[in-house]
Amino acid sequence: MNASDKPSDGALFPIMEDSARTCAGQLEIPTPREQKALAAMRAIKDQVRSLKERLASLEGSARDGGGDEAIRVKTELARLRDDWDLWEAERKAAAKERMIILGHEVPE
Repeated sequence: MNASDKPSDGALFPIMEDSARTCAGQLEIPTPREQKALAAMRAIKDQVRSLKERLASLEGSARDGGGDEAIRVKTELARLRDDWDLWEAERKAAAKERMIILGHEVPE
């Protein structure tokens, strides 16, 4: 997934890899696993936003040859939707893991 490879600029939840920065016995919330999923989802959302703007401009203009590019943009949006679904599942799994660690849910 390409979204995980991108550094997130101005992330709301910077990933803390230094475990010495947290008190013993305390869990960082959101967890690093959740932070990674959220950062990937933000990157996907940014890509989708720019692609939708591009698609709107293509559909708004009546110039020739724009149809092929519109199809490529729609294909990319579909791929990003699939990536989003994968990251959403990862985020939910990470949240469930956190809730189990905190004792709010029982493991299955």
